[in-house]
Amino acid sequence: MTERASAGFPAQISDEEELLPQLVAHLREHRTRLRQEWATRIQGAHLLQAMTPQEMAAETTSVYDNYVEVLETGSVEALQRYARNLSERIIPRGVETQEVVGIVLLLRDVLARSLFEKYQRDFPLLNRVLDAYEPAANRIANTVAVSFVDERERVIRQQQDSIRELSTPVLPVRERLLILPIIGVLDAERARQLTEQLLSGIRTHRAKVVVVDITGVPDVDEAVANHLVQTVDASRLMGASVIITGLSPEIAQTLVTIGVDLSKMDTIGDLQGGLEEAERHLGYAVTRTEGPGGP
Repeated sequence: MTERASAGFPAQISDEEELLPQLVAHLREHRTRLRQEWATRIQGAHLLQAMTPQEMAAETTSVYDNYVEVLETGSVEALQRYARNLSERIIPRGVETQEVVGIVLLLRDVLARSLFEKYQRDFPLLNRVLDAYEPAANRIANTVAVSFVDERERVIRQQQDSIRELSTPVLPVRERLLILPIIGVLDAERARQLTEQLLSGIRTHRAKVVVVDITGVPDVDEAVANHLVQTVDASRLMGASVIITGLSPEIAQTLVTIGVDLSKMDTIGDLQGGLEEAERHLGYAVTRTEGPGGP
């Protein structure tokens, strides 16, 4: 209760509080016509083309109803929940951020035009109506845009994490033996994640030996090289020795040039030799068999 009401004066009602219920009633009464006009504007602007006509009809109806409900209740939290749910549904269909902002702004304009048509004969009232409508409509547009951007960034981060996990898999070869094949550019962030995955794999599989194959890595800089050394040290602390295979001549020269402590790194030329060396560490007898064309 305001100070005026508590002092015996009637609480002052703003135009927004007074007029919005009337606006909401009008928008609900003409829902079918206005939603169809909005859908036509969306098609004319070439938005939501990644969606089928049935999907677009369902989503525009849902957006319209939620838009009007938020105008009525003013509940930003409810709108944020709806915007997140909407984002989760339409982002996988290829809908871009600018499209979502575009359709919300189109809806704002369609509804504003409808209010203008209704109140145009009473210009002072029209101004009050638009003064009440526009701040609420802008809050809705801003909230939807921010929520969509946040959800899209979350999806992108999730996809990036999945890609990194796929690109640096820790694979159990046999009991107590893991292999970590690395392919592609190895930057500082990916090297950090590699270490986390490797240490987690050592603990999960109780590994004693890990073969890290970098045949598919084109180059490393000083920061990444030092990170590899730290990875080897961390693995040793967890009871696992690390064998690095597949060093290219370029990477080998880089390690020597930047002064990496090579005494901490057990290196073997190729992956097959690294696996054989790992099995010797584990006490397995390594024997070579002749191929079909051998003696």
